[in-house]
Amino acid sequence: MAKIEAYKYFDPRSLKRLKNMTFVARFLVEGFISGLHRSPHKGFSVEFAEYRKYVVGDDIRRIDWKVYPKTHKLYVKEYQEETNLRCYILLDVSASMGYGSGGLTKLEYASYLAGAVAYLMTKQRDAVGLVLFSDGIELFIPPKSSPLRLRQILVELEKVRPTRKTSVASAFHAMAARIKRRGLILILSDLYDDPETVLRAFQHFRHRRHEVLVFHLLDHAEIEFPFDGLVSFRDMETRDSVQVYPRYLRNEYKKKLENFIRTYQKRCSDSDIEYLQIDTATPYDTLLASYLAKRSRLG
Repeated sequence: MAKIEAYKYFDPRSLKRLKNMTFVARFLVEGFISGLHRSPHKGFSVEFAEYRKYVVGDDIRRIDWKVYPKTHKLYVKEYQEETNLRCYILLDVSASMGYGSGGLTKLEYASYLAGAVAYLMTKQRDAVGLVLFSDGIELFIPPKSSPLRLRQILVELEKVRPTRKTSVASAFHAMAARIKRRGLILILSDLYDDPETVLRAFQHFRHRRHEVLVFHLLDHAEIEFPFDGLVSFRDMETRDSVQVYPRYLRNEYKKKLENFIRTYQKRCSDSDIEYLQIDTATPYDTLLASYLAKRSRLG
């Protein structure tokens, strides 16, 4: 793949850990039968879409030699169906994702993960797109397999800022209705919404035969609740605030959080949805390398 310029959420040093890894689909995918993923189709048809410049690593058999005498440049043909997998990265940009007790907010951490996954998909010639959502769809970049699409995603990630309130379920239902062909749905969110409505939205994706992967991001302080003394807590979406002594609430808070996480774990497992609860104190490249290694072993 061609060299990528410097972007905030594209760190070549961290991505070195992922250079030999692949993101393989667990379920049947629609598209071209080749290499990494299984397809439900026994045959395929392709429709010419456009030319793009040849880059090192492209199959030389796809070079259009008829164009070369006119341009003195190498071009390869791209086709509509030339992908094994369509990956939709759904990134939560609601206000609660702006929280961070350490070096990164949840949104920044999720953006690094989104950039890394987009890079992996592009490297293995799969199509990747980006969806930003809060209480609705903020941005939709359809999946495509090209370095230009990766650059577009990285550019948009740099613009991301926490925005309005969360309505996870309504955004997911809107996307499920919009995506016509099955693919991989990767969700990056703190899932701060009613679990029952969110889980029904997950089911909407599964009903349409998508593979669903949920990265449930929580800040380390949200997990451990390390606060002491008189503390003022402010809701990042409603801006309401309350003063409390955390030591009187710690046990009850942790119990509710544990139930919140366990509900997602169990119900996702029951629906054949992959769920991963993430502590943002874990370096994103370490987490992703470990996850991909495990995913590869489990097939």
